[in-house]
Amino acid sequence: MDIVTQFPRQVREIENLFITLSDGCRLAARIWLPADAELKPVPAILEYLPYRKRDGTVERDHLTHPYFAGNGYACLRVDMRGSGESDGLLEDEYLKQEQDDCLEVMRWIAAQPWCTGVIGMMGISWGGFNGLQVAAHRPPELKAVISLCSTDDRYADDIHFMGGKLLNDNMHWASVMFAYMSRSPDKALLGEAWRETWLNRLKHEPLLVAEWLKHQRRDAFWKHGSICEDWSAITCPVYLVSGWADGYSNTVPRMLEHLQCPKKGLVGPWAHKYPHFGKPGPQIGFLQEALRWWDKWLKGIETGIMDEPQYRVWMEEPAPPRPFYNHRPGRWVAEPGWPSPNIKPQTLALEAGGRLMEKAGPETSVRTVSPQSLGECAGIWSGSGVDPDLPFDQRLDDGRAMVFDSAPLPERLEILGAPRVSLELAVDRPSAFLAVRLNEVTPDGASTRITYGLLNLAHRESHEHPEVLEPGKRYRVTVQLNDIAHAFAAGNRIRIAISTAYWPIAWPSPEPVILTVFTGASRLELPRRAPRPEDAKLPAFPESEGAKPLAKTYHRPASHRRWVERDIGAGIQTFHVAEDLGHYTIDHTGQETDYIHREAYRIRDDDPLSAEIEIGFVISIGRGDWRTRSETSTLLRADGTHFHVEAKLDAFENETPVFSRKWKESIPRDFN
Repeated sequence: MDIVTQFPRQVREIENLFITLSDGCRLAARIWLPADAELKPVPAILEYLPYRKRDGTVERDHLTHPYFAGNGYACLRVDMRGSGESDGLLEDEYLKQEQDDCLEVMRWIAAQPWCTGVIGMMGISWGGFNGLQVAAHRPPELKAVISLCSTDDRYADDIHFMGGKLLNDNMHWASVMFAYMSRSPDKALLGEAWRETWLNRLKHEPLLVAEWLKHQRRDAFWKHGSICEDWSAITCPVYLVSGWADGYSNTVPRMLEHLQCPKKGLVGPWAHKYPHFGKPGPQIGFLQEALRWWDKWLKGIETGIMDEPQYRVWMEEPAPPRPFYNHRPGRWVAEPGWPSPNIKPQTLALEAGGRLMEKAGPETSVRTVSPQSLGECAGIWSGSGVDPDLPFDQRLDDGRAMVFDSAPLPERLEILGAPRVSLELAVDRPSAFLAVRLNEVTPDGASTRITYGLLNLAHRESHEHPEVLEPGKRYRVTVQLNDIAHAFAAGNRIRIAISTAYWPIAWPSPEPVILTVFTGASRLELPRRAPRPEDAKLPAFPESEGAKPLAKTYHRPASHRRWVERDIGAGIQTFHVAEDLGHYTIDHTGQETDYIHREAYRIRDDDPLSAEIEIGFVISIGRGDWRTRSETSTLLRADGTHFHVEAKLDAFENETPVFSRKWKESIPRDFN
């Protein structure tokens, strides 16, 4: 990344300012704006999050917001109610209160002397979600949105469920928020009120994993905040951005298809990060691209951004399977709109002998019973781009799955879109799910996962009204895999791998399942894309730029580890995660942070009821003789009828215990 220190306009920063809402709640904001903005007002860009501007997003904020401010925008990073140094309580994600507060914040921003009254919202993940949700309210001040790594459907395409199947990220993310919400505000900003604010939050901290588990089908809980309920509600222009290594890449093409407002889509090789510093590379000049968008829609300057193709993606080249890529080979391609008439289906039949063939042969049947630990090569649901979390060589999982291989490809094959696998099948249990992977296999046998999908078979007709399976009955189902842009090399094989377990990505079914697939009647449909001459004429993205990075002094370096432990005698496999963000001081505030995080996913190959997830955090914050620490742990188990959740929270001030609480809840399993 090129660091920019000189901008067209001098930047003034307001380290902390409280925005008072109509009910008296104060939200803490950090503001960057041109020094002369009160004389020459500018549009504003709002990023609205619960992730603590003081220490949570401070590193990326330093790269991003001063850059926009130096180019003529007022940028605000506002901590929502109950987070950071803001007042109040944070009770859950995407509540009506959260959106109502944001509408008030925008009215406040528009009324400031340094603002023209025109606002854009930008954010990634939670901030990408609420940008869309707020846009659906049509506030008059909001003129454009850039939404990164977000979703339009909180049930079908978020951390909680995939194809109606419970994701283990539901537990992971609830545990992360449990830890994040337990941190103390900064005494330097709140004075002596910091302690009362902190203790009040600890006293009222919700157990989100239990709340989310109470909604295992697509009910009103998930429909709230899902803008797919009414696409027409959003009328302001929206730029959608994601990466193939991110968990939210499906949102971009789906929203391009359904939104009725001005729109653009961009999907690169990145994980769950902003494209100017995300990995896998190549990074792009995302801030320059965003400025073109803001200049067009917030300042009325014609930048030509809407004259370019609507949907631009990184077409991945074949690459050896690795858990981390610094750079993912490929090239940029584009479609003028989406869906595109340039995408044509190519169908291959699943045939006897584990073959993928162009023509279907006689019907036969193939059976499999998946070991419960199948999936250890999967990586994580959404990559972070900073540690080895991508899927690696699939041969271990392939060897324990039902697989179908094509002949070596006679020529290169490029796909763009969502592959689909239609299966004629039967199972021997009333509850089961499928994991279907699309892999590329090289002549030496290495197997790279290209994309995958899950389907809870009870949800085969509806996520709102699941139906129990009749053992032995034949069903026809379709599993839609995640969208992808990928080029299969000539000489390589296409592989479909099917299993009824995918641990630690998804929670297992209550009983082991015998799956029967009827070959000759089952098929793979690939979204084939012919290369377009126009791709070579696409304007190149500029090199990545950013403002001056945050200065930090490390007392212990960060480290990230993932490994698998096997107890052969007990038959137990444990997937471990150890994340240490280090012990460091943020130089300009003097605040110290120490962050350690551990996860363990245990299961026995012959017993899905042995599944167990245990996650713990220890986070310390301090300065001088002021120190706080929170320790959180969560545990998830299940029997045949219920999920069982246990949690513990302990908080300390200068090593003195100030709060302790335990939770224990059981939630009925609802087709999961």
